[in-house]
Amino acid sequence: MIKLHLKQQPTVPLEAECLSPDTMAALSRAELAALPVFLGKRSCRLDEFFEIDGSAEEHLELHGDLSKVKWIGRAMTRGRITIFGDAGMHLGAHMKDGAIEVRGNASDWLGAEMKGGVIHVHGHAGGQVGAAYRGSMSGMNGGTIFVERSAGLEVGMRMKRGVIVVNGPVRDFAGLQMKGGTLILMEGAEIRTGAWMTRGTIVSLKRLSLLPTFLYACTYQPTFLRLYVRGLQEMGFAIPQEIGTGMYQRYSGDSAIPGKGEILVLGAGERGA
Repeated sequence: MIKLHLKQQPTVPLEAECLSPDTMAALSRAELAALPVFLGKRSCRLDEFFEIDGSAEEHLELHGDLSKVKWIGRAMTRGRITIFGDAGMHLGAHMKDGAIEVRGNASDWLGAEMKGGVIHVHGHAGGQVGAAYRGSMSGMNGGTIFVERSAGLEVGMRMKRGVIVVNGPVRDFAGLQMKGGTLILMEGAEIRTGAWMTRGTIVSLKRLSLLPTFLYACTYQPTFLRLYVRGLQEMGFAIPQEIGTGMYQRYSGDSAIPGKGEILVLGAGERGA
């Protein structure tokens, strides 16, 4: 295991794409210490900001308040990263495989445009979880993101595949322009959920204020959710059994596109602006 302890909080965001098993797994301690990080426009050595212990491992353990450290685990394809503290923006962006666990909170663009792997955040997450970057047509295209507490704006924006689960409340525009995949909201979301979605599934265990362009279709018990529950539980996530056994109201939309997405609301739904 490679352990890194943050020495000091950077004065401005620190870009540290090198904090990935793909980059660090085969390096000696001296090589690790010399890896480049960027403080603004200035190139620095990794050991200017981190105490480093261990070498040649695919498991990274990061300690400290990393809320200003960006791009941890960018495009990683293997291994594991465990963060004991908060994590900065773009954590796990473009990730292809492996696992990231955050024992604190995560900032914006968590798992943005990821294609595979698992991200587990024990605290809160910022906005744009699993989303597409500005100007990009596709967001998350595979993998699983599990957030234990709340999340911000535009969760799952333009996602195509994969699963996002948020245990706490979510802000506006959840599932914005979704193209596929599954977004599970344990505590519901604020307004404009699923706006302009073309495909995909949004599941809410709480009542939602739905856009008028989502049309009621039926009330039924979706059997595919049982498979989701079983799979997520096997991955070690705390998923209530009622997700797979309850009766859901199904709404199709967004008909303003027109879209073929669906929003499943456990029990009674609430229509609104």
